[in-house]
Amino acid sequence: MTVFNYKEDRLPVLIISTYFLIDILIYLNVQSIGFLVFWFFLGIWPKGNICSWNHHHQHCQTFKIPLLNRILELMYGLQTGVFGFTWVLHHNLGHHLNYLDQHKDESRWKDLKGQTMGRLRYTAEVSVTSYARAYKVGKKHPKILKKFIWMAATTLTLVTALTFYRPIPALLVFWIPMIVSLILTADATYSHHTGLDTQDPVKASRNIVDSVWYNRLTGNLGYHTAHHIKFGLHWSKTPMLHEKLKADIPPECYGKPMFMFRILDWISKGISTIRPFGLLKKA
Repeated sequence: MTVFNYKEDRLPVLIISTYFLIDILIYLNVQSIGFLVFWFFLGIWPKGNICSWNHHHQHCQTFKIPLLNRILELMYGLQTGVFGFTWVLHHNLGHHLNYLDQHKDESRWKDLKGQTMGRLRYTAEVSVTSYARAYKVGKKHPKILKKFIWMAATTLTLVTALTFYRPIPALLVFWIPMIVSLILTADATYSHHTGLDTQDPVKASRNIVDSVWYNRLTGNLGYHTAHHIKFGLHWSKTPMLHEKLKADIPPECYGKPMFMFRILDWISKGISTIRPFGLLKKA
């Protein structure tokens, strides 16, 4: 009997856990500050993508066993800066219920005057206020708030202990990536809804469906309308729901991924056009 609720989570969890193990080994064994800085820059983009999987987990718990979910959340917290149950409060019980109302939305893209924020201001505001807004939502959900506080305290205690043991590696392997990943997460959400001022949920989210690598590495986050229409749906099922909705989704609700995903798509397309052994054929 599998411990996973969905078999599709096996490979992502394996890859992310392996990456975390490498982080631990580097933290324990590497002395060179130069290499630690190199590892930070090499890993910050992958950790930005891990934020998506942390998000998915807090929508649909990965394991059938609660203890395994808590352990997974500790790992995600040390990789992304978003602790267990933070997404549940800020995102599931906050943003998803309020994203059509910019006076309430925990990830609001309008300022107090009703004007669209610039990307930098939005990113700064959402990242800096994320835990305060999660706590505010938690006051309406005291049972989840207790779990949120417990997970935050446990994660911070763990990373503090790691810092006492090896300060510089802890700073470069955990603390700085956690902070930067949280900021990158906020930045990545800017295009999800900004400028889509409507009360129609089918027209209120921006999708990225023509990038294979974006959806592979973020767990189909590009099917964002489907995700908002049924946010309890497992990430592996959102493309099927999108197919049912796409006839009603207007063109302005589609976008493009950041350049790193475009490069991966371009490389993949280039490789797929090369016929096997084609370069060895005689003219």
